[in-house]
Amino acid sequence: MAQNPTQVFAQDVTEERGENARLSAFVGAIAVGDLVKSTLGPKGMDKILQSASTGEILVTNDGATILKAIALDNAAAKVLVNISKVQDDEVGDGTTSVAVLAAELLREAERLVDQKIHPQTIIEGYRIASQAALSTLSSLAVDNSKDDEEFRKDLIAIARTTLSSKVLSQDKIHFSDLAVDAVLRMKGSTDLTHIQIIKKAGGKLKDSYLDSGFILDKQFGVNQPKRITNAKIMVANTAMDTDKIKIFGARVKVDSTGKLADLERAEKEKMRAKVERIKTHGINVFVNRQLIYNWPEQLFADVGIASIEHADFDGVERLALVTGAEIASTFDHPESVALGHCDLVEEVMIGEDTLIRFSGVAAGRACTIVLRGATEQLLDEAERSLHDALAVLSQTVKEPKVTLGGGCAEMNMARAVDEAAKGTAGKKALAVEAFAKALRQLPTILADNAGLDSADLVSRLRTAIYAGEKQAGLDLLTPGGGIVNMREIGVVESYKLKRAVVNSASEAAELLLRVDNIIRSAPRKRERM
Repeated sequence: MAQNPTQVFAQDVTEERGENARLSAFVGAIAVGDLVKSTLGPKGMDKILQSASTGEILVTNDGATILKAIALDNAAAKVLVNISKVQDDEVGDGTTSVAVLAAELLREAERLVDQKIHPQTIIEGYRIASQAALSTLSSLAVDNSKDDEEFRKDLIAIARTTLSSKVLSQDKIHFSDLAVDAVLRMKGSTDLTHIQIIKKAGGKLKDSYLDSGFILDKQFGVNQPKRITNAKIMVANTAMDTDKIKIFGARVKVDSTGKLADLERAEKEKMRAKVERIKTHGINVFVNRQLIYNWPEQLFADVGIASIEHADFDGVERLALVTGAEIASTFDHPESVALGHCDLVEEVMIGEDTLIRFSGVAAGRACTIVLRGATEQLLDEAERSLHDALAVLSQTVKEPKVTLGGGCAEMNMARAVDEAAKGTAGKKALAVEAFAKALRQLPTILADNAGLDSADLVSRLRTAIYAGEKQAGLDLLTPGGGIVNMREIGVVESYKLKRAVVNSASEAAELLLRVDNIIRSAPRKRERM
């Protein structure tokens, strides 16, 4: 009698082995690359993402934002989402490029696996190729940080290149200047919390501007001064709403209404004592994370202190950072509380709204970019685009090498990888050549997205680069396209961004090539005691 084979896995566990597992990894990763590749480059298209539950709409062409918003089931697809997130955190831009390059590397690897080449051989070839590509990229990078004027030109060119593929492309000259001015104020810091972005619907994108102060989207209390010079600011996170008995939070039994009045009076006296303790710090502006009720607001107004209530936590944190204050919650020891300072606090009008501006803040690096635009979706995408530019610029200030865009860097790397393939023995050479082919796919996709003849343009670019024109790249903005000098037309990108794209994509491809088994199972149920 035939016996049943021993079942190792539980009932709800599925397993894919060998070729099936590898195919599943390839298919998932390639699908993610194909999903986002139409957003690449200055002529890339946007995606509308709509939430099935809330109906909320997101319009974007940012690779990381698209991939974060989509629920994926395929394990390999999730790896590509993760490398896109890491690229976003590390550099701020290049999120689509890294996912597309990883997908193209796996597409080439799939063809090699079909030719019965072992995945470990492909990995060895990819490592040789990525080293050759990165060394060439490093040799092509230029550092102009010693010349302030040239370096500013490089930063503006990087900002324009970054923004040319975003919703801000029509006004990229205006926003490039805004972004560069904001980043240079930070004097080499990569902490973007010093740069606040405020979105106000109304007006045109071009109406956006840079304000050298810190703007808080709040208002002063009633009957309080609207303009304070030489401000001493206390930033606090404390309850200022206990001047009334909260009926819903307590049960109080009294035998007369007079007793109730006594209770209320006691609460008011407690609040008066708290305001007196705050007053001893010698401040003239009090900013609180929590609500400030009418009674303490009136007490502040009586002594000429301007109070701002319910400043969201992000706003409080930023304000404390840029004014040099520390967030306080107790007030018995004035000597141990760090107060913030600024030259002027005043109300300003932006569109229809009244906001509060802190000018001449202690951290002179702080500034605010006020974004104007027609719709909330447009403003959200403008903020994402501007954040990408600010992140890349701040990283470039820290690591000032720059390289060229428009497919120039990729084609130069492909040329170096082809040279490396000639000196590689055995089947590994096929993997090295495949890496070069994947690199050449990026300029091909750029040309396709611009509606140009990619086969003709990329072959002309390849001829130019292989003939020694190291600064040649694709001009996608003139009708019919062409091959021009990228340095002359200012298509410049951050070296750190390009290096991160090649590093992350090749490592992700290696990781997925090693897979020969996919096991899916539900989490183990907790055993009841």
